[in-house]
Amino acid sequence: MSKDKQYMKRALEIARFGLGNVSPNPMVGCVIVYADKIIGEGWHKNFGGPHAEVHAVDQVKEKSLLSGSTVYINLEPCSYHGKTPACTDLLLKHNVKRVVVGNRDPNPRVSGSGIKQLLEHNMEVKEDMLSLEGRELNRRFFTNQEKGRPYIILKWAQTADGFMAKENRDSKWISSAASRKIAHKWRAEEDAVLVGRSTVEYDNPTLNVRDWEGSDPVRIVIDTGLKLNNSYNVFDKKINTIVYNYVKDQVQENLIYCRIREENFLEEMLTDMYEKGLGSLIVEGGAETLNHFIAADLWDEARVFVSPAKFERGIEAPKIHKEPDSVETIMEDELYNYRFNTIENGNAQNK
Repeated sequence: MSKDKQYMKRALEIARFGLGNVSPNPMVGCVIVYADKIIGEGWHKNFGGPHAEVHAVDQVKEKSLLSGSTVYINLEPCSYHGKTPACTDLLLKHNVKRVVVGNRDPNPRVSGSGIKQLLEHNMEVKEDMLSLEGRELNRRFFTNQEKGRPYIILKWAQTADGFMAKENRDSKWISSAASRKIAHKWRAEEDAVLVGRSTVEYDNPTLNVRDWEGSDPVRIVIDTGLKLNNSYNVFDKKINTIVYNYVKDQVQENLIYCRIREENFLEEMLTDMYEKGLGSLIVEGGAETLNHFIAADLWDEARVFVSPAKFERGIEAPKIHKEPDSVETIMEDELYNYRFNTIENGNAQNK
C-alpha cells in the first residue's frame, strides 16, 4: 500500500467517529503528515462545530512544520464561510506543502471550488485517493446532494418461513435480544425512524434508543387520515415527531403535523424531510409501508433479520428480489444486508 493510501485510510477511519453526530454534514477526517510521521489528526465531531482540518491543525504543536507537511482529507475542504470559517483559508494561512483529497464535495456550494482555490495559490493537490471508499463512507451525504432526499434504510425482522407477524398482528420478539440491540444502535446512527399507522396501533412503539447510548432519532409517522389518537407512545412529545398526513399542518411543541398531497406522497414527504435537515431514514414498518418504499424503488439499503422461528401463517414479510450483498450471523438470527445500488467508478450503479 502506498503512503498516500495508508494515510488516507487513516483519515477515513477517524472520519467514521462522526457517524450519528454530524448529519446533515458529511463525515470528514483529516491527517497531517510531516517526514512520514503523523503530527496531527482530527475529525468533524458534531454538526455546527469545527471541521476536521481545524481539529487536526490544533493538534500540531510546532505550527512551522505545516509548511512542509501533507494534509490528507477524505472530502474536499470547504471554500466558503458557513457555520464555520472556510477550511481552505486555514490551509493557505499555514502554507501547507501538499493536500491529498479523497472525494470532491458534491455540494454545489463547494464542488471543486475548494480544490481550485488551493491550486490558484500554487499548492500541490492530489485527488481521488480511495474515492470509492470515501463515497461508501459518505453514501448518506452523496445521496442527499445528488437525489435531494434522505438516505433510506429498510429494516425488518421475519421468521424463517417469511412472516413479519402472526395473523393477530403480534410481531413481538421475532428476533433475538442481540438483534434488537443492534437495531437500537442503528437508530442512534441515523436522523429519523419511520413507521406507518398500523404499526403504531398494534405495536405502540416508542422508537427511541433505550437499548443503546446515543441520540434518539426524529420519529416519523405516516397517518394519512389522522386516525390515531394521542394516547400512543409516539405522541408523548419527549422526542421530536413528525406526522405526515393529507389533512393539516400544525405544530404542538415538538409534535409536528405536516400535510402532504396524496399525489406523489412518498416523494414529497422525503423532499420535506430533506428540507428539514434529515439526511437519513430507517423505515421500520409495517409490511404495507415497507412494500410502498420497495415498489417505488425508494430505498438504498435493506437490513433483514431472519429468525429460526416459524409462524406457518400470518402477515407476509416484504420481498427483495435480488441476492443479499452479505449475510451475517447474530446469535441465533441471520442478518441479510441488501444494497439497491453498488458503487463503481465513483458512481452508483444498479447491480
